Amino acid sequence: MKVLVVGGGGREHAICWKLSQSPKVTELYCAPGNGGIAQVATCVPIKATDVTEMVAWAKENKMDFVMVAPDDPLALGMVDQLQEAGIPAFGPRANAAIIEASKAFSKELMKKYHIPTAQYETFTEMDKALAYIDQQGAPIVVKADGLALGKGVVVASTVEEAKTAVREMMQDQKFGKSGSTVVIEECMTGPEVTVLAFCDGEHLVPMLSSQDHKRAYDDNQGPNTGGMGAFCPSPNYTPELAAICEEQIFKPTVAALKAEGRPFQGVIYFGLMLTPKGPKVVEYNARFGDPETQPLLSMLDTDLMEIFEACVNGTLDQVDIRWKEGAACCIVLASGGYPLSYQSGYPISGLEEASKTATVFHAGTKQTESGDIVTAGGRVLGVTAVGNSLNDAIERAYGASKCISFTDMHMRTDIGKV
Repeated sequence: MKVLVVGGGGREHAICWKLSQSPKVTELYCAPGNGGIAQVATCVPIKATDVTEMVAWAKENKMDFVMVAPDDPLALGMVDQLQEAGIPAFGPRANAAIIEASKAFSKELMKKYHIPTAQYETFTEMDKALAYIDQQGAPIVVKADGLALGKGVVVASTVEEAKTAVREMMQDQKFGKSGSTVVIEECMTGPEVTVLAFCDGEHLVPMLSSQDHKRAYDDNQGPNTGGMGAFCPSPNYTPELAAICEEQIFKPTVAALKAEGRPFQGVIYFGLMLTPKGPKVVEYNARFGDPETQPLLSMLDTDLMEIFEACVNGTLDQVDIRWKEGAACCIVLASGGYPLSYQSGYPISGLEEASKTATVFHAGTKQTESGDIVTAGGRVLGVTAVGNSLNDAIERAYGASKCISFTDMHMRTDIGKV
């Protein structure tokens, strides 16, 4: 099969790496790809959000299957257009991807179908949002309604901090149109866990649980990022909790989307809070998470292409999805200053040495004409290791990370500490 993966970050490198191991995949392409992806797939210089050009290229080059990884092209209807062009595509159609593209929609869905989540209100007028914050007090959570690269959520510890977040989103348009509507909700407490699940519109198969670290600095300090590291499985997610989540959250979500005429095929990301009153949904995403994908696919012991086809064909219940024993950990090596301002274009050394004991997934890199790999983004690399235990995986990942260097390199030193 000729397969195209849409996207160009660490998540897409992990997906391409896993697909390259499938006997079903004879030719692998990635658009736009990056310096690391180029080692396992042919990179195509098309922006992930350029739906028209991507679909035209897939048709012209006779792709047998397309995997759409990022949130933006999913929300823009890339899967819809690929399917209309007769090309099988993995990922939800736009009317199902809305569970991530609109937080207001997802909260209304949860309320309607009694899926446990935080209490909330939605606002389109800033004055009413500010008044509600005064009424509720802090801590309180402010969320931009639309897509914001994982940075549109503020957990405010004071009323003033919450009001600043509202003004930045609604008045200053920090996230463009994504912040014209805001969702303000109660601040839940408890450990956070992520569970991604494969879905074919009817059936759902949860992956291993995982946890990521959003804040830029150790001890959960600093601004929110797209994720500074992740590990799986989570020690907090017991078999008892898994059973509760499946019955009260996972299956009801799939059934709700189907009932609304929005059947979901692809990966649903369940962001969960294990509160004293039981597990509740923090957020949905309509795709693989980044960097959770890197450790998760490192633990997957089944042909990923086989799973993708089953999700598209509605036969997920017929696939035996297996996972390796042990644990996996991913350490993100970022450009100094990320997620705010940072410089790019620095040469990266030590990749070959690190690859002896870990898998190095490229997130923000590019290959120069002379063949060197240089930095080209905020999150640069995801150094991922598998071990017999979580501590073993963490040690291996950090050991390999120490082999790598580039100017202003930054990483957290506490990934995996629950």
